[in-house]
Amino acid sequence: MKKNQKIRNNFKTVVTEVLKNDNYKEEIEKLKNHKKVINTLFKFFYDDTSILKERAIEVMGILVNEVAIKEIEYARVIMRRLMWSLNDESGGIGWGAPLAMAEIMINNKKLFDEYHKILFSYGTKGANFIDFEGLRKEVLIATEKLKQKYGAK
Repeated sequence: MKKNQKIRNNFKTVVTEVLKNDNYKEEIEKLKNHKKVINTLFKFFYDDTSILKERAIEVMGILVNEVAIKEIEYARVIMRRLMWSLNDESGGIGWGAPLAMAEIMINNKKLFDEYHKILFSYGTKGANFIDFEGLRKEVLIATEKLKQKYGAK
C-alpha cells in the first residue's frame, strides 16, 4: 500500500471514530484541516450505517459553512461536486448529495440564494428531475428541510 493511501485510510478511520461519538460536532472541530475532513465525509454518503451517513451530512453542512466564511469559492466547488454526483454522466448515483446540499444551504444563506433552485429542480418534472426513486426521496427530504428553514420557494 502506498504511503498516501495509508494516510488517507488512517484519516478516514479517525473521522469514523469521531462520527461514532455522541459529541461528534465538537470533536470534528478539533480536526484542524476542515477541507481534508470535508473530502473524507463524501465517503460516508454511501455508508449503510445510517447514523454515520446522517452525521457526515450534518457535519458537511457545518464545515462547508465555516470554510465559506473565508473562502466562498471552495464552498461553491463542493456544491458543484455534489451536483456533479447527481448527473448521469458522473457514473455514480449521488447518494447523500441532495441532503448534503440542503445542510450546506441551511448553514449558509448565501449558498442557499445561489443554489436552492438547482436542488428544487431535481424534484421537478421537466427540469433536472431525478428518475431514481430512492434518490428522489432524498431530494424531497432535502427540499422540505429548506422550506422549513427559509419558507416556501
